[in-house]
Amino acid sequence: MDKDVTVWYDREGDYLEVIFERKEGYFRETDNDAVMEKVDQDGHVIGFSILNVSQTQSEAPVSVTLRDAAP
Repeated sequence: MDKDVTVWYDREGDYLEVIFERKEGYFRETDNDAVMEKVDQDGHVIGFSILNVSQTQSEAPVSVTLRDAAP
């Protein structure tokens, strides 16, 4: 299945955003303080963002579980 993914990086804000589906949603916290997941109104993950992404290059890889709503 083909799927378009949108990746946006703001160098000044050091902010990376990856969107799997372009639809209305909101960001919510994850177990990692630097990572927010974007979910739609049903709680399905449609993207994520990482704050201070340039700092992760010298540290361990960013690892987080994105929690999709139950089917």
